[in-house]
Amino acid sequence: MPGVEIVTFGCRLNAFESEVIRRAAGSAGLGDAVIVNTCAVTAEAERQARQAIRRARREHPGARIIVTGCAATLAPARYAALDGVDLVLDNDAKLRAESYASAVVAPGPPPPLPLPLPPPLLSPPVAADPEGRRVRAYLQVQQGCDHRCTFCIIPYARGASRSVPLAAIVEQAGALVAGGVREIVLTGVDLTAYGADLPDHPTLGEMARQLLAAVPELGRLRLSSLDPSEIDAPLWALLANEPRLMPHLHLSLQAGDDLILKRMKRRHSRAEAIAAARRARALRPDVAIGADLIAGFPTESEAMFQRSLDLVAECSIAFLHVFPYSPRPGTPAARMPPIDPAVVRERAARLREAGAAGLRNELQSRIGSESAVLVERPGRGRAAFYAPVSVDRAHPVGSVRRMRLIAATGGSLVGVPVT
Repeated sequence: MPGVEIVTFGCRLNAFESEVIRRAAGSAGLGDAVIVNTCAVTAEAERQARQAIRRARREHPGARIIVTGCAATLAPARYAALDGVDLVLDNDAKLRAESYASAVVAPGPPPPLPLPLPPPLLSPPVAADPEGRRVRAYLQVQQGCDHRCTFCIIPYARGASRSVPLAAIVEQAGALVAGGVREIVLTGVDLTAYGADLPDHPTLGEMARQLLAAVPELGRLRLSSLDPSEIDAPLWALLANEPRLMPHLHLSLQAGDDLILKRMKRRHSRAEAIAAARRARALRPDVAIGADLIAGFPTESEAMFQRSLDLVAECSIAFLHVFPYSPRPGTPAARMPPIDPAVVRERAARLREAGAAGLRNELQSRIGSESAVLVERPGRGRAAFYAPVSVDRAHPVGSVRRMRLIAATGGSLVGVPVT
């Protein structure tokens, strides 16, 4: 039976939005179609998206080919001109069922009537984590970005920062919990900017505190990427005092050298990054730290890179995302003196090696300790501090069990129930 196939590139937010797209396309009655949800962070991501579009046309000659995501938002004409593309949608349109009505060609129930465009992000998109099978869900509470880091094209694709009002977040979170979700991850493009555009300007920490109070049945709340310079006092207090906020912070660091951070137009220093990691551990000793780092930013010397490499150990980063620098046309960094691509690749590899060592150290340090583990699928769970845990397949999916962590193998821990 023909159906809707979605090919996703890029960040987790894009992956989560693909699940929203799937529901929107289904509501519109879309049948045989391939939707390519593109990314614009790197040139390689765009190359892979174009390759996927060509492959989709070859393998699905009768399907409608729809292209969306950040790359399509930034250059719609370029993607519309590709052979076989039937429809191009920007990042706002891709989440609405009526956007797919024009692509409906198969007989079936009529699509919903077009609706007036709502204010941006009036209600929060939500999607299940593909790994968590609906026991772990992602709730998008913020969209867009007002900052202009010199390497980043995403603000041009996602627009200005805007926030979902608390009442809408609470309503959706309550519905998710009622439907069996045990853990919610709050997501956004610039999550720590939450609330600046809302009346009374609530902060991310204030919103999270009120959300937990309003939905007492929610057992686990987790946050996606945070700017270390914008973590507010209520959020620090919540980390220290609220056991339902998971002990896991993912920091948007990008570099470990102050001059490179300045050229990136970041808002934190190396010292502030280290201080944020240390403060988190002082407030919550069982916290685990994740981070993003870019390898080979223009003008980066070996000594500058070494400071980024050293930051992995200094912050005890366990969950590291490494991005080889890729020039994005139209960004200030694209006009800066570049690093040899071979050097960029080599530095990215060294960062990944450091990240792998950081994960091994983290997992080894947890052996013998206990953690509440959410069983996300048969034989697999996730510790409160984010690490994957192998468990007995007899534990029901969706259950949360206190586990003793007895071994580390293959990038995950092994857990047995605490009796």
